[in-house]
Amino acid sequence: MGLVGVPENGNGETGVSLALGSKNKYRRMDSELTEDDDDYLRQERKSTIRKYVFACAVFASLNNVLLGYDVGVMSGAVIFIQEDLKISDVQVEVLIGILSIISLLGSLAGGKTSDVLGRKWTMALAALVFQIGAAVMTVAPSFEILMIGRVLAGVGIGLGVMIAPVYIAEISPTISRGSLTSFPEIFINVGILLGYVSNYAFSGLSVHISWRVMLAVGILPSVIVGFALFIIPESPRWLVMQNRVEEARLVLLKTNENENEVVERLEEILVAAGMSNGEKYEEKAVWRELLSPSPSLQRMLVTGFGIQCFQQITGIDATVYYSPEIFKQAGIEDNSKLLAATVAVGITKTIFILFAIVLIDKLGRKPLLYVSTIGMTVCLFSLALGQTLLGKGDLSIALTILSVCGNVAFFSVGLGPVCWVLTSEIFPLRLRAQAAALGAVGNRVCSGLVAMSFLTVSHKITVGGTFFIFSFISAFAVLFVYKLVPETKGKSLEQIELLFKNELDWQESEVELGDVEQLVEKQ
Repeated sequence: MGLVGVPENGNGETGVSLALGSKNKYRRMDSELTEDDDDYLRQERKSTIRKYVFACAVFASLNNVLLGYDVGVMSGAVIFIQEDLKISDVQVEVLIGILSIISLLGSLAGGKTSDVLGRKWTMALAALVFQIGAAVMTVAPSFEILMIGRVLAGVGIGLGVMIAPVYIAEISPTISRGSLTSFPEIFINVGILLGYVSNYAFSGLSVHISWRVMLAVGILPSVIVGFALFIIPESPRWLVMQNRVEEARLVLLKTNENENEVVERLEEILVAAGMSNGEKYEEKAVWRELLSPSPSLQRMLVTGFGIQCFQQITGIDATVYYSPEIFKQAGIEDNSKLLAATVAVGITKTIFILFAIVLIDKLGRKPLLYVSTIGMTVCLFSLALGQTLLGKGDLSIALTILSVCGNVAFFSVGLGPVCWVLTSEIFPLRLRAQAAALGAVGNRVCSGLVAMSFLTVSHKITVGGTFFIFSFISAFAVLFVYKLVPETKGKSLEQIELLFKNELDWQESEVELGDVEQLVEKQ
C-alpha cells in the first residue's frame, strides 16, 4: 500500500524509500510494526528531512558569503590599496562601486542561465567565475588589472546573489520557506563580518601584502560550493519545467515532511508550470511577458523591483563600505581603531539577522519590514544630526557608532532578508528566475550608484547631509511597504501567485502598522 503515483519495486519498497535512501526505515502497512515504532520512525524521518533541507539552504547560500566578504573587506582593504597603488578618491569610488554595477550583468544572465542549466549548476558557475576574479585581484600589479578582477568577481557575485533565494524558495516546505530563504542574507552578513575581521587581522602586514591577503581569503567559500554540489538536489520546480516530473517527485519526497502533501504539491507545480497532464502550455516568451505584463504581473514587478531598490537606496552599502570614513568624520583617526569599530558593526549586523530567522515565519514578512524601515529612519536621522551638529569628539563618536550599529541592526531584522524572500516568492514559476533576476539588477544598480557616489556627494553636502537624504528615503519606504507589499506568510508559492491575481485582495492576510506592537512585545 504505497503512495498514489509512487511505484513499488520488487521488494515492496516505494519511491519514498528509494528517495530517502537506506536511512529510511519505513515498512509497508502490512508489515508488523507497533504504534510506538511507527511514531519513532515518523519523527526520525521528519528530523532527517529537516536537516537535509537545512543543509541544502546553507550550501546554496555560500555564494552570498562572497558578496558580504567583498563589502566588508573592501571597506578596509581600500585604505591599503589607495596607499599601495597611489589611486585617487574617484578611483576608489569606481573600484568599490563597479562590482555592484557589473554584478547586474551576472544577475541578468542568471535568469536565463538558471532556466537552461538549472538552479544548481548556475550556482557552480557563479563560484567558478568569482574564483577567477578573486585570483586576478590578488596578484594585480596595477589599478587596471585590479579592475579586471573586480569585473569578473562582480559577474560571479551577480549570478550567485540572484539564484540562491530562488533555489531555496523552490526546495523549501511552505512552513519554513521564509526562514530558509533568508539564509542568503544571513550569509551576506557573515561574509561582511569575516571581511571586517580579515581587515583587522591582516592590517599589520606590509602595505603591499596586506590587501592582497585580505582579498585572497575570499576564494575559500567558493571552493566549498564545489563540494556542496554533490549533496544538494536540483530544484523540483525546475525539473518539472524540463518535464522531468518523476525526478521532481523524488526531490519533493526528500524535502517535505508530510508524504501525503507531495502529490498535491507536485500537482500545484504542474499546473503553475503549465504542464497539466504532461503537456507544455503555450505561452509568450518570458521577456515579452515581462515587458508587456498583465495587471497582476505589473503589481508583482512593482512590489519585487521596488523592495529591491529600497533595500539599497536607503544607504546600507554607504554605511558598510564607508564606515571607516564615517567614523573618521566623527573623530576616530587611528587605522586600527577604525577597523576595530567596523568589526563591531559586522558583529551587530550578524547577530540581528538571527532575529529575522526566528520571527519571519512566525510573525510574517510585513511586521518585520515595518520595524526595520521605521528603525532605520530613526537611526539614519540621528546619524545625520550627530555628523552635522556635534562635529568631532567623544559624544559624536558614541552617537555615530550607536547610530551606525542601530541602522545595520534594523536593516538585518527586516529589509535585508525579507527583500530576498519576497522576490523569490511572488512571481509565477515560469517567470520566477528571470523576474527575480530583474529585481536583483535593480538592487545591484542602486547599490552601485550609492557606492560610486557617496564620497563625492558627502564632500559636496557633508556626510550629515547625505544621511539626511537616506533617512527621508527610508521614511518613504515605510509607505511603500504599507501600500504595496502583501503578507505571504504561510502560503505556498502557487497560492501567492493567486493572491496577486485576485486584484490584490489582501485584507484577509494584511498586517497593519498596529500589529508591530505585537512584534515589539514579543521581542
